Amino acid sequence: MKVLVTDRLSEEGLEVFRRAEGLRLDYRPGASASELLEAVRDASALIVRGGTSVCAELLAEAPLLRVVGRAGISVENIDVAAASRRGVVVMNTPFGSAVTSAEHSIALLLALCRCIPQGDRSLRAGLWQQRDRHLGVEVAGKTLGILGAGRIGRLVLERALALRMRVLVHDPYVSAATVRDMGAEPVSFDALLFGSDFLAVHVPLTHETANILGEEAFAKIKQGCRIVNCAQGGLVDEDALVRAIQSGRVAGAALDVFAKEPPDRNHPLFQLEQVICTPHLRASTRDAQAGVALQIARQVTDFLRKGEIHNALNVPAMGVEQLAKLRPYLQLAERLGSFQAQLRTGGLQKVLIEYAGEASRLDTAPLTLALLKGLLEPMLGAMVNYVNAPHLAKEQGIEVVESRSTRSEGFTSLLRLSTVHAGTAYSVWGAIFAENEGRIVRLDDYPVETLPEGTVLVLRNNDRPGVVAFVGKVLAEAGVNIAWMNLSRRKIQGRAVTLINLDSPASEEVLKRLAGYADILSAQQVSL
Repeated sequence: MKVLVTDRLSEEGLEVFRRAEGLRLDYRPGASASELLEAVRDASALIVRGGTSVCAELLAEAPLLRVVGRAGISVENIDVAAASRRGVVVMNTPFGSAVTSAEHSIALLLALCRCIPQGDRSLRAGLWQQRDRHLGVEVAGKTLGILGAGRIGRLVLERALALRMRVLVHDPYVSAATVRDMGAEPVSFDALLFGSDFLAVHVPLTHETANILGEEAFAKIKQGCRIVNCAQGGLVDEDALVRAIQSGRVAGAALDVFAKEPPDRNHPLFQLEQVICTPHLRASTRDAQAGVALQIARQVTDFLRKGEIHNALNVPAMGVEQLAKLRPYLQLAERLGSFQAQLRTGGLQKVLIEYAGEASRLDTAPLTLALLKGLLEPMLGAMVNYVNAPHLAKEQGIEVVESRSTRSEGFTSLLRLSTVHAGTAYSVWGAIFAENEGRIVRLDDYPVETLPEGTVLVLRNNDRPGVVAFVGKVLAEAGVNIAWMNLSRRKIQGRAVTLINLDSPASEEVLKRLAGYADILSAQQVSL
């Protein structure tokens, strides 16, 4: 079986493939688009980093492809949905570079405090007596605010405590008791801004966190705060950061990631001496590169030779035959979780999963893993997989209860998901129909029917004449086509729920316009 590697991979990983019986390595880093299309046609496995785009078109040219392996965490360059439709397993290495990323965050923090890059540039320019210009600050005794206490955020926290720093943490998905056990203080987002001398960002990029540090946040931030972002571009509004530094509100920033990568050479941040920039180096150590290369090589080899699945993003660990039987249920379970997570943000306390009808007779353990992955990924990002989802749920203080029932409400197979957020319960149900097609069939108290795929617009509205016409008009004016629409009500002139499958996402402006209509109570968009 051919293993095609199209980005640079450490020799340690390549050697695993060379030595594996029954595998043939085709190493082509930097292959052109046409060369890639040709090489992938007889490949059983494709190994990439961030340089290869694994799109639907590429996958369509690979009839023998069984697995795509990403040597790293992020899979933004892989069309996971297209891979799932073709039955291709997508794997990553979620923890291979966590320590390296945390160390880079601390390194940037110290460099920012002591003006190390500025001093280096000054000395190379032949200037010596400029020490007052590069006057730094100590970190000991100062307060570090950490936005996001996932794996990397926690490693940064540990190192900050060793530097004798006081640490504040804001993470709505981690319990206050867990934060205190780590030696930090749990605070609200505003308290984090008000109280931090330094602020390190360690959250995934989601619709909730995009530009989370923007004009409004910088208006509240402690005077003279310094910002470190080693997480993802798009979390910091870069234009707003420029203005905050120019005004003196923010004393400086250290950035390893940008909204657009690579950033323009004339980016305004590059003109500010108070800003330190590195070119996405957070995982760039020999140790981390060797670690992720070895990990992905072993995972892919185990899959091809033994049928074992580890750290997959679109299927849990199981045998290939079992996967074929459970695949439609797995896809429905994961999408139910993702649907619920995107509708109900923050304060998740409890998850109740009930399998009914034929689903109750299946091995439901993988289905629960899939559902938890779908539920947690919008909150915690790409680090979530089928292996760590239960552990991460426990880590966040989320109780998970699984049950079985013969009562399937007229459906052959039914999955009921209920979640409790800040004391309030919500539910979404999914059923398997003919030809193994999964659909959402109930949302809270409303019977509905929609396909859990692509973009789904969820409206809660008063059942009044003109609402549907207004929605159609707004979407049509925005050039957004409706693929499927279902309106459910419990009584005439009461409340209704409308689910609309869209051919393309609606813009924030469209959502605001819909939500501003008198009889539309809320307008939310879900991506599945």
